Formats: sequence, C-alpha cells, structure tokens
Amino acid sequence: MFRSLRIHNYRMFAAGGTVSNVGTWLQRTAQDWLVLDLTHGSAAALGTATALQFLPMLLFGMFGGVLADRYPKRPILIAAQSLMAGLALTIGVLTMTGAAQVWHVYVMAFLLGLISCVEVPTRQAFVVEMVGRRDLPNAIALNSSIFNLARVVGPALAGVLIYVLGGTGPLFLINALTFGGVISSLIFMRKAELNPAEPVPRAKGQLREGLRYVIRHEELLMPVLLIGFVSMFSQAFSMSIALMAREVFKAGASSFGLASSMFAVGALGGALVAARRARPTKKVLFAGALGFGLFQIATGLAPFYPAYLALLVPAGIALITINTAANASVQLATSPDMRGRVMGIYMLVFTGGAPLGAPLVGWLSELGGPRMGVILSGVLVLAGTGLAVLLTRLISRRVAGRPVLALA
Repeated sequence: MFRSLRIHNYRMFAAGGTVSNVGTWLQRTAQDWLVLDLTHGSAAALGTATALQFLPMLLFGMFGGVLADRYPKRPILIAAQSLMAGLALTIGVLTMTGAAQVWHVYVMAFLLGLISCVEVPTRQAFVVEMVGRRDLPNAIALNSSIFNLARVVGPALAGVLIYVLGGTGPLFLINALTFGGVISSLIFMRKAELNPAEPVPRAKGQLREGLRYVIRHEELLMPVLLIGFVSMFSQAFSMSIALMAREVFKAGASSFGLASSMFAVGALGGALVAARRARPTKKVLFAGALGFGLFQIATGLAPFYPAYLALLVPAGIALITINTAANASVQLATSPDMRGRVMGIYMLVFTGGAPLGAPLVGWLSELGGPRMGVILSGVLVLAGTGLAVLLTRLISRRVAGRPVLALA
C-alpha cells in the first residue's frame, strides 16, 4: 500500500505536501465561511466564488499542460507554490484588518485558479518523474490519501480555529506558512534520482496535437469524459456541505468542519483501498461514478444531521474511487512526451466543469433549497455517466471508422 514511500524524493514530496494540504483545507474552509459571513449566507455568492476559482482552468488549462511539456517541471512548481503563498498572505492581512470584501475573495479565487492552470498539470505529470511508471498508480493513490487526510484534519481544525481565534483571517496566514513545506521538499530533492522527461521543443499546433491524441485513444477518451461529467458536480457537492450544515441543519462553524471531515474520511478510505490496486479497471471507474451520484441523492434526502454525516462517508469513498482510477488510467496510457498536455486536458475537464456546475447548483439551491440542489446534482452525475459512455462510442466510431468495442 505504501511502496512509493521507499523512494526518497517522493517521500520528501509527500511530507511537504501533507503540511501544505492541511493549510489548503484550512483556507478552503475559511474562504467558504468568509463568503457566507460577508454575504449573510448567500448560496449564489458561494457558488460564484467556487466558479471563479475554477474558471481559469476552463479557459487556459490546456495551455498550462503545454508549458509543462516544454519546461522543467520542478522550477515551475516552486514558482507556482510561492505565488499561492503570497495570495494567502494578502487575503489574510485584508481579513485580519477588517478590510476584506467579497470582491477581494472573488479576485483571490480567480488568481489562485490562474496559477493552478500551470501548477496542477505540472504537478500531476511530475509524479512519474519521481516514482516511474511501475509505482505510478500507487503514488497517485497515496497523493489522494494525503490530500484527503488533510481534508479530514483541515476542515475540523478550521472550525475550531475560527471559533478560538475569532475569525477566518488567521487561517489564511497559517496557510501561507504551510506552503514552506512543499517548497522546501522541491528545493532539496535529489536531482540525480529524478527521471525527467525530455522537454518538448516549442512548435505550432502542440495544443491541437494533444487534443487529437486524446480523441484518437479510447483508453484516454473514456476516463476524460467520465471525470468531466462527474467533477462538474463534485466541486459543487463540496460547496453544498457548507449550505447543508448551515442552512438546513443550522450547524455552527465547528459542526460544518465536522461534516467536511466526514466526507474526507470516506475519501481517505477510498484512496487507501485504491493504493492496493495494481491497475484501475473500467468497472472501478463506473462503480465510482454511479456510487457518487446515488450517494449525493441520499445525502440530499437525509432527515437528520447524524444521518447526513454518516452518508457523507460512502459519498467520499465513491468520489475518490472515480478520481484516482481516472487519473491513473490516463497517465498510464499516455506517452512521456505528451503527458503534460494530456494532463492539462484532464485537469481542464476535472476542474473546469466547476464554473458550470457550481453556479447551477447555487442557483437551484436558491430556488428550491440546498436539499434540492444536492439531489439534482446526483441525478445529473448519473445522467452524465451514461452520456460519457455514449459520447465515447460515437467519437471512437467516427475517428476509427469501426464499431466500438463494448465497455466492460
């Protein structure tokens, strides 16, 4: 389960990432709570902030993948992490001084998304340079475990800190400090033990080449389309936890943090199970997607807060199952010289759907209440899973000029 940790560079990266991810979840929780405070509980404003954070990926995500193929990845990651730390420091100071307004949060969210356009595909493609192809699925699953371990600790800790420290401002400052963990791990890696891909020379049409590569390979197209439909509403589901806790069950900041942590407990369990798999399968992909849709509907119908908390666990398991399986499937099926561009496309659909899904769920929640928004999100995930299968078959048939093999 933990075999990738025997590799020195990955072990450093994982340790630094653990510290940084806890800080990231402190900030994410604080950001949601700050928006709700500044707007007196507006679901639409919360949806807007979420959408702005992921809008740049929708607009520019594939260009970030091109840069990841053209330039060494480690310096890119160091620069990106430093810029993110600066943004956290800025919003923290604004909040601590009482000058923060909702438009400040919007701007910060958009700039974070802009940096992520380059940082995320670069980081995803960098993993194989640390561990190699053999341990890549395990490293991806362990990355998810680390992310979700932080997701367990971060929101719960954030709820306590918001109460103890009297506001959200200190949490942004703490996050700025935690970036030092991952930046240090990148700086002090053993360069001789890395296996960097050869940079791809600058040339015209590289973006189109990446798109054609994905479209012509069914083993890439299927998980990319599937994760696109699922993630459009998974980001909105994370947002809805705040709405359900605060508006439906009348929970305070600490109870909201507990709800986020319960979802993360499931995600952590799913990631650890994924770490034991040698290679993901199509059955695992579909099981995760269908399970997430069904458990979203179930959480929207939960009558009491304890039942809601309990249902968040299997929802987290299902979501991380589809996320880790899709990521590993795509990376294993991609050649090294195309990995940055393919991961740019993957992260485009993974995070770029949020600007569409988050405002829609926010709007539905305004009209019919948070429960209705969550239930309809689950229904749309189920419909999207079926649509991904249909589109893959249609596109593959058109590109290859042959009948598409049955998916099993």
